[in-house]
Amino acid sequence: MNVLSEGDIRLHMPTDVEARRFDGRHHGLSHCMKAVDFIVESAECYLFIEIKDPDHPAKPSFSMGSTKTLGSSTMDERLKYKYRDSFLYEWASGRADKPVDYLVLIASERLDRAQLLARRDALLRKLPVGIPAPLKRSIVRACGVFNIAS
Repeated sequence: MNVLSEGDIRLHMPTDVEARRFDGRHHGLSHCMKAVDFIVESAECYLFIEIKDPDHPAKPSFSMGSTKTLGSSTMDERLKYKYRDSFLYEWASGRADKPVDYLVLIASERLDRAQLLARRDALLRKLPVGIPAPLKRSIVRACGVFNIAS
């Protein structure tokens, strides 16, 4: 089983998927492109996974997860660019040849179901979900915002 970790958070991936860290030095263009934390490839699709842990005690000034930005359009903008740049990088690398779903995990107990849905809806308004004409392929098939409980 492949384990992806971001701080104290561990995601256990099934053996039939390919999972890799993408953020940081791993993609080589961090000086000009944002990146999601992980990319997971299954036979059917790609999952772009971004993890935010605003409650982590070692990150009190966590730029995207502070109380001030946790439910703000600032966070949505940053998440949008992380997705777009990651998609562009994967597409230019000859990948992204299957549908891509964007999953954002916000590891905070402060967010309830209604707030998670509001975050997802706000992010959906910033991403080209579906297949808008005249495109032949979707840029992002779906997106979801979750916390640990959900």
